[in-house]
Amino acid sequence: MKVQIWSDVACPFCYIGKKQLESALEQFPQKDQVEIEFKSFELDPHAPVNVDYDVHDMLAKKYGMSRSQAIAMNEQVKQAGKEKGIDFQFDPLVLTNTFDAHRLAQYAGEMGKGDFVMGELFQAYFTDGKHVGDRQVLLDIAGKAGLDQKEAEQVLDDQDFTDDVRKDEKEARELGISAVPFFLINGTYSVKGAQPADTFLRALETAWTEEVVQVEKSGDTSFEAACADGACAVPSPKKEA
Repeated sequence: MKVQIWSDVACPFCYIGKKQLESALEQFPQKDQVEIEFKSFELDPHAPVNVDYDVHDMLAKKYGMSRSQAIAMNEQVKQAGKEKGIDFQFDPLVLTNTFDAHRLAQYAGEMGKGDFVMGELFQAYFTDGKHVGDRQVLLDIAGKAGLDQKEAEQVLDDQDFTDDVRKDEKEARELGISAVPFFLINGTYSVKGAQPADTFLRALETAWTEEVVQVEKSGDTSFEAACADGACAVPSPKKEA
């Protein structure tokens, strides 16, 4: 069973949603048979790599509120994260463009390290106050994940995985995804936002039950069971979980 997650490194609710899904998986008996795939989604593709203002000012301008209101809003997010074991630190947070971080995550996903690298990117951005648009920060994360440093450096230098990022974003538009996090389970059941762990668990259980029923009906788990008469069946997204 596959869970695809559209998210951005700069999205606090994506971090919370990741934790909520992990909590749900801990209660899901078939968790070892669940594949997690992170999909790229940039909240602001045109964001500069280096900025001279902080996240409070950014939010104040974006939502037409005062700086004190923005600080209060971030404090609410911080408390929500604390309940999930996340130590949000908004004052030292370094705003940046997340495109290179997404390319690194794409490479990591291909190497089977996508979930780990996304976790490290969230930690670096929201807790450690690191500049995730900085090449060395990204290479340090790659090294921590056990990825080949020289290969990771070449990926970043050569603009590798650019097409993969754009493909994910195009797919998001086609699915009507306008906000993240967005979770798509088995291409059929969707969960929008950082929902409670119980919501994710119910979605996982429903998708799993449906998958088992389909296998039992077919009586065959081979490729031919899914692809016959010159066509392969694809589930229609997306039922609300």
